[in-house]
Amino acid sequence: GFIEGVRPGAQTEKYLTRTVNRLLLFGSGVLGVIAILPFVGEYALYGLTGVSGTNLSIGGTGMLIVVSVALESLRQINSRALMVTYDDYK
Repeated sequence: GFIEGVRPGAQTEKYLTRTVNRLLLFGSGVLGVIAILPFVGEYALYGLTGVSGTNLSIGGTGMLIVVSVALESLRQINSRALMVTYDDYK
């Protein structure tokens, strides 16, 4: 295969390296936010109610599992909707 608008060889390698680095930077930022989110939520809960929410906090790993399950569910819903669209053309 080829990448449209990018010459084969060194330019392709440079393009792919740059693209992967951007994706890694974005992904690591999102994972960092997800990891910090439970602490921010607990702090906000304590600020609003004055009660420590240590029993209610979700760890970073649990949050990652919840997010990945939600994303996979959305992908399945989208693919099923696309299948229904294709069935209309038969």
